[in-house]
Formats: sequence, C-alpha cells, structure tokens
Amino acid sequence: MLINYFFMSFQNILDHNMVSENSEYGDYNRKVLSCHVLVIGSGGSGTRAAIEASQFGETILVTRTIAGKGGCTTMAEGGYNAVMKEDDSCPMHEEDTLKGGAYLNDPKLVDVLVNESPERMNDLVKWGAVFDVTAEREIAQRPFGGQRFPRTCYAGDRTGHEIMMTLIERLRISDVKVLAEVTVIELLKRGDIVCGAAAVDINGNLVIIEADAVVLATGGGTQVYDISTNCATGNGQGFAMGYRAGAELIDMEMVQFHPTGAVHPYDARGRLITEAVRGEGGLLKDSKGRRFMEKYDPERMELSTRDVVSRAIATEISEGRGTDRGGVYLDVSHLDDKDIEEKLPVMLEQFLQSGVDIRNEPMEVAPTAHHIMGGLRITPECRTTVKGLFACGEVAGGVHGANRLGGNALADTQVFGRRAGFYAGNEPDMEKVADEHQIGIIRQKLDSYLSGDTNPAEIKRRLKRVMWDDAGIFRTGEKLKTALKEIAELKKLKPKAAESGSFIDCWTVQDMLEVAELIVKGAIMREESRGAHVRTDIETAWTPEKSPFGHTFQSISRSGIEKKEVL
Repeated sequence: MLINYFFMSFQNILDHNMVSENSEYGDYNRKVLSCHVLVIGSGGSGTRAAIEASQFGETILVTRTIAGKGGCTTMAEGGYNAVMKEDDSCPMHEEDTLKGGAYLNDPKLVDVLVNESPERMNDLVKWGAVFDVTAEREIAQRPFGGQRFPRTCYAGDRTGHEIMMTLIERLRISDVKVLAEVTVIELLKRGDIVCGAAAVDINGNLVIIEADAVVLATGGGTQVYDISTNCATGNGQGFAMGYRAGAELIDMEMVQFHPTGAVHPYDARGRLITEAVRGEGGLLKDSKGRRFMEKYDPERMELSTRDVVSRAIATEISEGRGTDRGGVYLDVSHLDDKDIEEKLPVMLEQFLQSGVDIRNEPMEVAPTAHHIMGGLRITPECRTTVKGLFACGEVAGGVHGANRLGGNALADTQVFGRRAGFYAGNEPDMEKVADEHQIGIIRQKLDSYLSGDTNPAEIKRRLKRVMWDDAGIFRTGEKLKTALKEIAELKKLKPKAAESGSFIDCWTVQDMLEVAELIVKGAIMREESRGAHVRTDIETAWTPEKSPFGHTFQSISRSGIEKKEVL
C-alpha cells in the first residue's frame, strides 16, 4: 500500500500537468513538471539522494519501476563496509580500497568513502535498519575479500534488502514526490547547463521535468553482457545519457566479473552467489574436489580480490578442471548447519528451490558480469563535468578504481547518495526552460521507431553475445576490434516499436550499444593489464602502483588515457 500511495498521489499531479501540443514535430501529449532537484533512479544511492535533497526544496524521484522494487541495491546480499571497531581504522580501509582498486581510484573519493561510511551506517541504524549483532550487542562484521580486517556489516545475506526497506520508510515520511513507472531517456540542457530531463511513461506519453539540479543515480550497465548479476534495468542508460549531455566518463573498460554466479538451472545462470559465502568459510574446488586458490593467491586464498578469484575460476574451467556444466564448486557443507541457516538463509532457500541442499552438497559457480567501476567523472561533491548534473552510485566513476572490494558498493550508495542530494539541494534556483529544439528531436527519434526494421530484442541478444565473447574477462586487441566492428554494425540497425509502450525498449537498446562501445574503446586504449581489465596480448613490467597510465576518459569532445610520471 505504501508504494501504491506514492504512485497514485503523484499520478494526480501528472494528470493536472498534461498539455496537448501541435508543433512542427507532430501532435502529442506532453506532461510538464518542475522541481528544485530531480533524482533519476530509486536504488540505494538515488533514494538516499532524494531524502537529503528534499530538505532544501521540492524534490522529484523518478523510477522506471516502483520505488524500492527496482535497481540492484535490494539484490545486494553481502554487506556494507565501515570502520566500527577500535582495532580497525579509516587509513587501513583506505589502503585496502586503493590496493584492491589497483591504485586507479581517485584518492579524494576513497577518503570520503572510508571516513563517512560509519556515519551513514549510523543513519541507517537510527532510521530502523536491523543488522546482525554480536553477543555484546555490537554490529557484527564478517571478512570480505581483499580486506585485512572483518569490517563488513551485514543483515544475514539480505543486507541490501534491509537497507532499501529502511530507506523507503524514510522516503515515505519525507516530502519527496515519487514518479513511478516512468523511464528517463534524455537529459535536457539550456546552453551548457543541464536543466531537467525527458521521460516516457507506460502509456508512451512524453514527460518533461524541469529542475535546478539533476542527480543521476541510474546504477550500472552489465546487462550489456550475456551473463550478468544486474537486474533487468541495469542496462547503462545513465552512462549513455550523461555522455550525450557532454559529461566525461572515466575507466569504462573496468568491468568487474563477480567470481561466483550461479551455473544452473539455466534460467538462474549468472545469479549472484554472495561473497558472504566465502566470507563465512566457503571453499572453492575443482571438479575433482581439490582446492585451487593456493595456486593464484596462497595468502588470501578464497578471500582474494574479485578480479583474482574470477580469473582463477575462469582459468580452471578453460584448462579442463571445471564441472560438466562449465563451473567450479563452492562448498560450505563442512560448516555447521545452524551457521548456514542463520548467516546464509537466502542462499540456502534459493538453492533448495533448485534441488540443491548446500548444507550437504556444493554449489556450482562461474564468473558473471557484475559491476562497472568506471562512470561519470565526479568531484567529492558529486559534481560531474557538466554544470547542473550530479552523479552517485554505480553510474559514477573513480571510487573503486580498477576493481571494487565487496562491501564497498553499499557504503558508496549511502555516502555519495547523501552527498549528491546535499550539494544538488544547495544549488541556486535558475531558469529551467529547456531547448525546445532538443525536445523536438527526442520526439522525432521516438516516432522513428514506428518505422524501424529490427526487433530490439534481437539487437540486444547479438550485443550481449559479442560483449561476452570479445570483451569479457580475458581480452586482446584483436578481439576488442572485432567487438567494436560488430557494435558498429548493430548501430546501423533500426529498432522497431510494435506499439507505443515499446518505445522504451528501442531507446534502451540504442543506449546499450553506446555503453558497450564506451567499454570496448576504453579497453583498446588501456594497453596494460590492471585490476579487472586483462590484456593477454600485452606484457608490462610494472606493478599497478607504478603504472604510467591514469584514467581513460571519453566524452563527445575528447578521449584518451592519462599519462603520469612514474618515479
């Protein structure tokens, strides 16, 4: 009832703002809204940004689905990294994050993350979030890969769900207006300033939202890959919209493949098997039941960083030591049944539904596309390179470098979500009228889908396959050029909308092609192996901290890779 109230109360506002127009671009209905801050995306970062921004003026939160039901935050199982114990420290968390990110992280952003994540955790607890606790009634923390201290706070293996339910309840008592089942397709500009967005509702109507500041919190884009942990909306539209608006994106080649995605049943392939399984003592084994991580990281073993574990599993499979289904085993059967039932209840239930009792038999897992570390270049205040546009969460780059540590993403949503909302909320009022010519071009593009020639689902299927085959865990210059050529061919196809409601499918698949191209171009520019990006055709003598390369950067006005002087 809570979510329905959000949608229905704001739907009345939409109905009262409907205008019919006749212009050189045709007759159509346009809904026009205005606010101080527009937040696009209702995951953890977007919801947190909207809550914060609402203290400074009228705030609209737009979601493609229903607030609290869409996005990937609610699917996040493992935990939230925060320094909560005396034995731990922010400098230690910072060092772990930089090392895990192969020193490609923006140090200023990392400093903000580690120093503010404990405070944002306290916000969640104050607002009613329930995390697991120790016998001393302190927040419990488990070990996660790449960290020297068990600093990952958790709520069983449903941490993201607990955080989202807490945020939604907080959203309910705020002044935020939630616009549900509306998809933003383009950022609107007045000159060089972002002043709102154009969206399409479920009936195919164009919705124009004018704003003094816009927060992009649209999440990631690994749905461009054939096998992905991302929800269906994780198609990278925020990257594409930001790029077209003139924002600079960095490190788009840095795509994290989570080591442990489900292998079967087929319709569940790629589904995330949380790192908490390994954090609680899960062991990786080959088809003969032999542990293999000692060959790849004898010190950290199963709790090595995700890039290392993913490459290890992929190598075991490619060299013939994987299972018949194309995976390896992840085994927790040696743990007490009670520990599994209490600490991994979601994993237990999911596998029981597939006929596997993880208390007695191993899971089968393989790498799956999970997270894009790159994104819009931001300052610590979440400002992008375009005035009026802010970004937070996975759509923003620089926080995680070349590889993200498990547990840092949920912390990222709260730290930078709050910052984006705060600084966007403090933007001055300005003239919000968008360029009518730009709106007309948007309408023309939507109309063109009625005369398209290709089912967008077919374009998407071909794109996902080429990205998985040629821009996956192991890359070469030749395979990347093949991918770029295939993407160029797919961009020539004209997606066809069978009805007005499928306009969004057509627009989305074109955005996915844009994002895939950014990933591949970044991978071609980065002639080194670093973090999640591995070029098997290039050998380098330097370690990550001694690399002569900085961020790759791409915008409509320039592209390249930063060079730095190495002492």
